[in-house]
Amino acid sequence: MAQAARSARAAGKVSLAVFLSRILGLVRDQVFAKLFGAGLYNDAWLVAFRIPNLLRDLFAEGALSAAVVPTFTEFLHKKGRTETWVLANLVLSGLLVLLGGVTLALSFFSKPFVYLLAAGFADVPGKIEITADLLKILSPFLMFVAMASVGMAILNTLNHFFIPALAPAFFNVAVILAGIFLAPQFEQWGILPIHAMGVGALLGGFLQYGIQLPLMRKHGYRFHFRVDLAHEGIRKIARLIAPAFVGVSAVQINVLVNTQIASFLQENGPVSWLSYAFRIIYLPIGLFGVAVGVVNLREVSLSATQGKWEDLKETVANSIKLISILAIPSSVGLMVLAVPIVRVLFERGGFRPADTLYTAYAVIFYSLGLFAYSCIKVYVPTFYALDDTRTPVRISLMAVASNLSINLILVFLILPQEYRYVGLAFGTALSVTLSSVLLAKSFQRRLGSLQAYRVFPTFLKTVAAAGVMGVIVYLLNRFLQERWGEMSFSQDLLSLTICILVGMAVYFGVCQLLRIEETRHLFRRLKP
Repeated sequence: MAQAARSARAAGKVSLAVFLSRILGLVRDQVFAKLFGAGLYNDAWLVAFRIPNLLRDLFAEGALSAAVVPTFTEFLHKKGRTETWVLANLVLSGLLVLLGGVTLALSFFSKPFVYLLAAGFADVPGKIEITADLLKILSPFLMFVAMASVGMAILNTLNHFFIPALAPAFFNVAVILAGIFLAPQFEQWGILPIHAMGVGALLGGFLQYGIQLPLMRKHGYRFHFRVDLAHEGIRKIARLIAPAFVGVSAVQINVLVNTQIASFLQENGPVSWLSYAFRIIYLPIGLFGVAVGVVNLREVSLSATQGKWEDLKETVANSIKLISILAIPSSVGLMVLAVPIVRVLFERGGFRPADTLYTAYAVIFYSLGLFAYSCIKVYVPTFYALDDTRTPVRISLMAVASNLSINLILVFLILPQEYRYVGLAFGTALSVTLSSVLLAKSFQRRLGSLQAYRVFPTFLKTVAAAGVMGVIVYLLNRFLQERWGEMSFSQDLLSLTICILVGMAVYFGVCQLLRIEETRHLFRRLKP
């Protein structure tokens, strides 16, 4: 119980920081929706930012952490802080060299990369060129991601979670300010306003590292450029990171596949609808999936280093139960309230009512995979803490193949033209669920069942409580819409707030009736 409380409190700190970052991310997307709608320029931005954003997700929330945190933890406890700082500098220097080459490649070959991601853009005059120019501007962002991700790994190893999790908020602030102040100025200068967002992204990337630097220096870290590929820590990280990229990237690869397919469906719209929908899904994933995963990685790395296998199993079990309690009702709530959520968040400026409906449909189907995606954030890094790189890679490759197969069948054989893009969201949810189930079974074969920790009973009870909540919230939402009719923004926001608050009260009330033990202490444990 003490271990669960400690992990939950740490996750609570990360959740608070991620919540602030995700809220600012939604504000950032609102700025985009108002300035650029769901048309040509927003589509171009989404594709141009896809590669650096993919690597940001992999570094900040995936492969780098999965490979580096266990290695840093081992060095810190066996070799001391000085050797850990040497390893940190070697990692950062190596990444800067590697990503420097990637940056040059993206700059010089931006147009071929755009064709690789969204060949369908060629059907719209100028769309490929605008996207390629944006990719050139954004390419140095990768360097800032490297610095920020290494800083995050260092601080997580030292039991600092809040500041690293808060760092992406500064990226969002920079892009928001660029949209408000710099975009109008660019337009006056005869420069495409979308280019201002690229400048803001670069500044925000640098701030992600800068906000972590004072705390790192407080612990004695100083950067010195040094490359040593023969260092034992670098060899271990190199052995882990290549398969780790594959192991944690199934969802991101699926998003790339979806982008390519969506670019052929209509001239403008599907790429943006799917992106706005995924942004909404990413809010709850960040609140508990990423937050619990970050804390879980540090705990299981320490348990694996010390050979405490039962402690490791308990940590994973507690993480999955915490995700169940939070992710399942969030998934149901998003499905029931998809339309008002999208309307309140984005329907203004260039974002039309039709865009709201199309985005809401994508939200509903993406929501089906929310719980599974959050579980992946726990299972995959745990395998790397166990020094097992093969299992996540094998399962991720199966998930990617299944996603592509399902998408092609749904999009081109089953769904009508207008709703083909929805098949992409549904295919992603199904493939993520398959991946999560296979990871859970592989973990149990490796270390034994989690039955003693009552994971499955907790899951079933949360499904029941979320079902009751969903029915009541659906009926309440319909009642408010019929009562108020055509609603203004303030009425829409008030209606949505009432539904969410009532839903939370009903859900946790039913959880108490079902005697779900974890919810009785949830708020105390999550207290920062």
